Amino acid sequence: MQGFPPTLVLILGLLGSCQSAGPASTATTISASPRWTELSPEATLDGWVTRGGRYDGDARWTLEDGAITGRQGTNGEGGLIYTRGIYADFRFRCEVRIEEPMDSGVFLCMVPGKRGYQVTIDTPQGGELGGIYSDGWLQHNSDGWKHFRKGEWNQLELEFGDPDHDGKAMLIAQVNGQELVRFELPVADPAFARAGRIGLQVHGGQGMSAETKVQYRKLAVAGRDLSAEPLFSGSPQTLQLTKAAEQLGWRSLFDGASIRGWEIHGDAEGVRVRDGFIELAAGGGELATQEDFRDFELRLDFQISEMANSGVFLRASRDGANPAFSGAEVQILDDFRWEQVTQTKLQPYQFTGGLYGAVPSPARWALRPCGEWNTYYIRCEGSRIRTVLNGVELYDIDTHTLPVDPPFAKRAPKGFIGLQRHGGAHGGETYARFRNIFVRPLSS
Repeated sequence: MQGFPPTLVLILGLLGSCQSAGPASTATTISASPRWTELSPEATLDGWVTRGGRYDGDARWTLEDGAITGRQGTNGEGGLIYTRGIYADFRFRCEVRIEEPMDSGVFLCMVPGKRGYQVTIDTPQGGELGGIYSDGWLQHNSDGWKHFRKGEWNQLELEFGDPDHDGKAMLIAQVNGQELVRFELPVADPAFARAGRIGLQVHGGQGMSAETKVQYRKLAVAGRDLSAEPLFSGSPQTLQLTKAAEQLGWRSLFDGASIRGWEIHGDAEGVRVRDGFIELAAGGGELATQEDFRDFELRLDFQISEMANSGVFLRASRDGANPAFSGAEVQILDDFRWEQVTQTKLQPYQFTGGLYGAVPSPARWALRPCGEWNTYYIRCEGSRIRTVLNGVELYDIDTHTLPVDPPFAKRAPKGFIGLQRHGGAHGGETYARFRNIFVRPLSS
């Protein structure tokens, strides 16, 4: 068993053509959306992912007879498979069939770093159907199994949300038309997520053999998919996070008026905040986040003067080593004039967008002229780095496969995000400016 976040109303309910053996549900509808989106895979498990929640693992997931089928990993590992979509105020339905012994469950509001909810489906001795678990029991259910047909398909419907919009999370669960649990978290607790992926679980161990399986089919969801909603609002000069973005875990790294949350490495002269942006004049060092990050998404705007030389550091260590090689650097440079003015020949990875020392940008045309604003989207997850410049994907690469020195596998797995202050003045002061800096941690 594992734990999960508080803004869920789960209704494990009657699905398909099967008739309910009990009274109709009296559950309050949390999601106002009557539109169901089918989640059942047709030929592959596309649309489902095994990373990106709170309890990632190495269980085996296959598609068998139209059902998502889970077994322990080769060494008895457990794990979850998640929806790619990220949901808030939703209803989820499916059918489930288990072999015994099996420890499984449906998880809600799965995001890295926060707790969600598990509705348990645990057959081992003492296991519960319809208990609510989140790094510890929130509510037991000793009578749930009397509504479940072991060895057969059972209809589940889960509903989760904040029906009264008062910050209280509601979770209701039904199986085969019978209510299992109605759980309310009375106070909004920041330790719990209010939205996230929906996950299906195989727990490792529990006396299961390598081939004991749980199967889920006829999966569908109705509600808000936050991953399909806009993340930002406002003017291009001053973007604001939408409610959907906040629920997804995005937060601002720059308040538009100060460098609160940052620290200056090197001399402070030449680091300025004005007109809603950070300006770094030519010099040395970097502006570094006080917080370290492991896996994350980063979005920022940058503008450069002629002959500017800067960059974005990722997962850089705090030991004084070169951040471009203790972590990684995505380059920023005046690609248009540098070689001509300096009479030097750049390496392909030294142009804007290059992963410094490792990967060149394949789309140098994506950089806008000096004086115009550009946008970087960068995703670091495990050994992969993905970089998008002005909507153009430059690369999405497994850095551990790159033949570079030092190898990425030996670089810091966690560190600061930095804005490089670099480059000399070539006929005048140069600068790099940054605004609208937002981050979304993907792991703690």
